[in-house]
Amino acid sequence: MPFFMILIVVSFVFYMYLKVKYVRSKRPMERKWISAKSSICLGSFVLFFGINQWFIYETSLSLIIGILFVLFGSGSILAGIKAYKYYQPYAIKEAGQM
Repeated sequence: MPFFMILIVVSFVFYMYLKVKYVRSKRPMERKWISAKSSICLGSFVLFFGINQWFIYETSLSLIIGILFVLFGSGSILAGIKAYKYYQPYAIKEAGQM
């Protein structure tokens, strides 16, 4: 489906953008905060890829692989959101000090 392909490409582009931003950042809390955001983008990439597998290939093997991708992607998104919420106040405080 073209809709999921667009979402896959967009989430991968955001992931690459955030990884470059991570490498260029010098502040440690900001780096962890950016890493959490990139984890969310990578999780959404894997999630959309797994959903796309369900629609393109209609076999039981692709269904199993798609379910695994959806589970891993959802877990990565949830862990990234949790880390994002945890590191955000520290990154804001760190940015205000410098």
